[in-house]
Amino acid sequence: MSPRGHRIPAGRAGRLRLRRSLATAVRGADLLDRKLQLLLDREHTARQAAEEAGEAWRQGLAEAETWLVRGMLLGGERALAEAAPVERARVDVQWGALMGVRHPAAVSWTDPVRSPWEQTPSNTALAHAETAYRAAARAAAELAAHQAAAELLAAEAARTRQRVRALRRHWIPRLRNTLAVTELALEEAEHEEAVRRRWAAGHGGS
Repeated sequence: MSPRGHRIPAGRAGRLRLRRSLATAVRGADLLDRKLQLLLDREHTARQAAEEAGEAWRQGLAEAETWLVRGMLLGGERALAEAAPVERARVDVQWGALMGVRHPAAVSWTDPVRSPWEQTPSNTALAHAETAYRAAARAAAELAAHQAAAELLAAEAARTRQRVRALRRHWIPRLRNTLAVTELALEEAEHEEAVRRRWAAGHGGS
């Protein structure tokens, strides 16, 4: 019987099938190892990019809040409300794929455009706050995309690692053991057949 309970043909046909199955399993494990390494490398890159984007977001937000306080001290809340553009920013996520795993690959950001009849910030501090908030929002979008990519890649890496472990720790050893038993049985059968032939040849000549 095969490691999975499927019947293996006796004799040389069974040995050939086992050898092919073993070669396929080893080749599959090697391919999965390469896939795993690619996934881990890309995940590492995504996490590094997320750390950088997170730091930029925190710094940008702190700077924006500092300028906002100054701007409101100078112009009050009404100046802030009047300076905010009606149009919203736009974020587009571009998706990529690695080894069959779709994940966010890049983020494009479009700043809101203030119409000609809308007021501009009434003081320099609010203008700086607007610029800083836009930069912080861009960094936040990039942070979210990189984090999502890292999690998707990590999940696939975990599944791939399990498959490699199953092949190398269980399936391949069982195939090798079954092949060894089959080859030993063939050797014994061939030896017995050779003995019978010699015995038959000896009696035929007597």
